[in-house]
Amino acid sequence: MTKVIIFDLGGVLIDLDIKSCIDACRNDIGCEEAARLLDPCHQKGIFQRLERGDISRDEFSREILSMCRPGTTEDEVAKAFGKLLVGVEPYKVELLKELSKHFDLYLLSNNNALTMPQSWDMFDRLGIPMGTIFKKQFLSYEMHMLKPGDEIYRAAIRDISSLSSPVSPDEMLFIDDSPINVEAAIRNGMRSICCPQGADLRKLLTEALS
Repeated sequence: MTKVIIFDLGGVLIDLDIKSCIDACRNDIGCEEAARLLDPCHQKGIFQRLERGDISRDEFSREILSMCRPGTTEDEVAKAFGKLLVGVEPYKVELLKELSKHFDLYLLSNNNALTMPQSWDMFDRLGIPMGTIFKKQFLSYEMHMLKPGDEIYRAAIRDISSLSSPVSPDEMLFIDDSPINVEAAIRNGMRSICCPQGADLRKLLTEALS
């Protein structure tokens, strides 16, 4: 029986547009490296270090500026990378409200200090602040761990077990858009389903919870 539902953020709840982000980086700030390093699920290079919390937002901005055309500002960098986040489909807002009445909801996301504030603002405007709808947010850059590493799942399981006690890993359902992350969750004892961007999240959850 499922007692807890854990969501990935980008690609599952918030739609992403990698192409628009890469285009903005190339055309608006002259950063060609973005095309090589950005990925929908697993970042590389400086982006991976940002998501793991190895570098701060300011350190990231300074390093990225060295890859941009002269005269580019930090605000322009933030605006270009902000193109990554598209929005939340309206039905998902209602779905989260509905699920929160019956399950403890959590977030487990490879994320970063550059785009996470934009995500918080997005949920605030939708009337479902993350601090309210989720019992806890497990964010890679705060935990200094990344999916699909076992350690981030074990840390989340440990905390959830104390916050939603009593609950075991097999009573936790994890939803992610990356098959590799789903496999890692299963390896660590969770139930897990893959929800690629554009899939019907409500339908997948209905099937998983039936």
